[in-house]
Amino acid sequence: MDKANLRTTMRKARREHVAAQSDSIRALLFHRPPAPLLTMVEPGTVIGLYHATGHEAPTSGYMKFFHESGHPIALPHFADRDAPMTFRRHSDPHAESDLEAGPFGLLQPAARAPVVIPDLLFVPLLGFTRHGDRLGQGGGHYDRWLAEHPGRTTIGLAWDAQLVDALPLEPHDIRLDAVVTPTRMYGLD
Repeated sequence: MDKANLRTTMRKARREHVAAQSDSIRALLFHRPPAPLLTMVEPGTVIGLYHATGHEAPTSGYMKFFHESGHPIALPHFADRDAPMTFRRHSDPHAESDLEAGPFGLLQPAARAPVVIPDLLFVPLLGFTRHGDRLGQGGGHYDRWLAEHPGRTTIGLAWDAQLVDALPLEPHDIRLDAVVTPTRMYGLD
């Protein structure tokens, strides 16, 4: 299956998986990073996250946890639809008062927020393999950013239903170091 059709299939599977969960169950998931992941996080590590949409693995619990632990938080920022992705400081994970709608309709830090380079980056995805291969949304933003900033630790956040046996890969696709789901971690165990 080509990537375009696979994305359609994976979006549908993710949407159905999330719809089958009750609000109370979803509120408990991804609340705090698992202990094995925390051993990778040194004091002062800049944590890059994403502002999750309705069906993506939620990130607000991780944002609050790392912020309360004293880590700077960074979120993707786009000056316009054609601009490269940068990361800017997110200083208010509890109230989100420093976020505004970006060109893709996603919440992002305001343009006046300082540009920062995450050391550890949590990455959204549509599908993943046990080996850390990732199917993204198709824009290539994360692969391009990671190619320009090598050496970053990359962790995917996903629902268990997003695991697949294999993905069609291209030379520019960058493998994740690990993937965290509600039931296990891939790549760190």
